[in-house]
Amino acid sequence: MKKRNLIISVLCALSIAVAGCGGGAKTEKKSASNGEWKPKGAISLIVPAGAGGDTDLSARVFAKYAKEKTGYDFVVVNAKGAAGSVASNQVRAAKPDGTTILYGHELVNVANIAGVTDFNYTAFKVGPTFAMEPAQQLYVMSEKYKNLKEFIDAAKKNPGKLKACTEVGAYTYYELLAFQKAAGIQLDLVDAGSTSDKITAMLSGTIDLMPGPYVNTKDYLTSGKFVMLGAPTDKRYDLIKNYPTLKEQGINFVYPNQEFKLYFPKDTPDNIVAWFDKLTKSLLDDENVKKSLGNLSIMPCYKDPKGTEKHEKETFDTIKKIADELGKK
Repeated sequence: MKKRNLIISVLCALSIAVAGCGGGAKTEKKSASNGEWKPKGAISLIVPAGAGGDTDLSARVFAKYAKEKTGYDFVVVNAKGAAGSVASNQVRAAKPDGTTILYGHELVNVANIAGVTDFNYTAFKVGPTFAMEPAQQLYVMSEKYKNLKEFIDAAKKNPGKLKACTEVGAYTYYELLAFQKAAGIQLDLVDAGSTSDKITAMLSGTIDLMPGPYVNTKDYLTSGKFVMLGAPTDKRYDLIKNYPTLKEQGINFVYPNQEFKLYFPKDTPDNIVAWFDKLTKSLLDDENVKKSLGNLSIMPCYKDPKGTEKHEKETFDTIKKIADELGKK
């Protein structure tokens, strides 16, 4: 009997030891993969933009592959309007249960700086980053200007007369204000609406300069209708590696990139955010996801919640400084 009890004790001890290695690893893996949390129903990704734009399309890539990996439904809900505040307020008012999430970029901060909202990124619990586009590049019609020098020379000869399209108080508005200062020129900033509206205005010949994302302009570059004057980025990204930055051409101006990320209601538990962080990282380890984003001319870009929040602060501070220094809000 004593021998039998001894054997049982040894087996128990071995079981505990295994649990501390193999068993413990399995428990840790389960915790890391779902954060001790499982969605209770479909997950809504609230997009502060209409269907068909870069934000919407990248959100749909996220939703498609997230469903494939988890088995849960991810639904993209377009809620454009009021500089993104329609979508932002919908998420802020939602239950912090992981089923209603804002998917967007710098619009949250810009709307606050422009005075549209009284909150910025700090009104949310910031989640991981999924994708990125280089800061919107500057475009002109090839029949008007051949390069950046030609455009700047023309702007200096005609102060305040060359028209640049934007959305007043939006991301590109502050970009153009800062570009003017860096280039030593004065433009006539025209509120033209969305990216598609800006392109229409450019093609009509009524606009001289347009900031825009590569995903929406690449076909016009290929056809020769548009010329990219440069990108306000700190380096050449692979997506637009054949085009110079503004800094390379003597214009000392770098603007925040557009990074697509998840924002949760402020009181969302950490384990829910951890679940989405793990999911986002696993999506960006998938070659099919990378390919799908690449087909949209959008770059994969993973940042954990801490890294994302750091970028949010840097973005807010940069654009707020532009607004304050130039006295425009």
